[in-house]
Amino acid sequence: MIDRGLARRATAEALGTGLLVAIVIGSGIAAQRSSPHDAGLALLENSTATGAGLVALILAFGPVSGAHFNPVVTLADRLLGGIDNVAATLYVLAQLVGACVGAVVANLMFGLAAVNVSHHTRSSGGLWLGELVATVGLLLVIFGVVRSGRSSVAPFAVGGYIAAAYWFTSSTSFANPAVTVARTLSDTFAGIRPSSVGVFVGMQVAGGLVAVVLVRFLHPDVAARDAVVPHEHQAMATDRGEQ
Repeated sequence: MIDRGLARRATAEALGTGLLVAIVIGSGIAAQRSSPHDAGLALLENSTATGAGLVALILAFGPVSGAHFNPVVTLADRLLGGIDNVAATLYVLAQLVGACVGAVVANLMFGLAAVNVSHHTRSSGGLWLGELVATVGLLLVIFGVVRSGRSSVAPFAVGGYIAAAYWFTSSTSFANPAVTVARTLSDTFAGIRPSSVGVFVGMQVAGGLVAVVLVRFLHPDVAARDAVVPHEHQAMATDRGEQ
């Protein structure tokens, strides 16, 4: 049985991840249409919308679930002792479902087929290294900010990092398995061919594991209870009060 509190947190993860994917794909479509002959401008539009959207989503859903929106963040939080196996599993499932729904909604909003499988191949050593770097950096920013006692600025740190990583990484920083899978469903500026997904996700998971080791080394005196993404303990405490 899943208690009401955990169900609410999983729902927040599904909604937040779905909206994140809708922002990524929707802004990608809008950018491609408004700047069809300027890839740099289109990327600027896409990255700005994604960074700003992430700030808003983390602020909105952080108090409920911790605003992971990312299976690698959930995996790292589990390894660092901030979440149990049941919650981690439910979070990942919610993120994957939410992400795919978000892709479908983005396609429909712009008059495209609900599912439009991407033909955008992303496959090279440089791109794979870019995903590793992007994911390690993302987790270091998240857990570094939280474990240093500055949780209130985490939304802005994460949004700013992702906006920057669109530009400084060769892969444009997917850094999220759920988002990567969902982006196969849209044959647009933000899409990725299904055959490119396996290595991307593998590098993201590898980056997450590297980040966990680095977080433990950089913050050795922080208790497991402080390992999670901002506000999740507040939500868990509220859940316990309702039971």
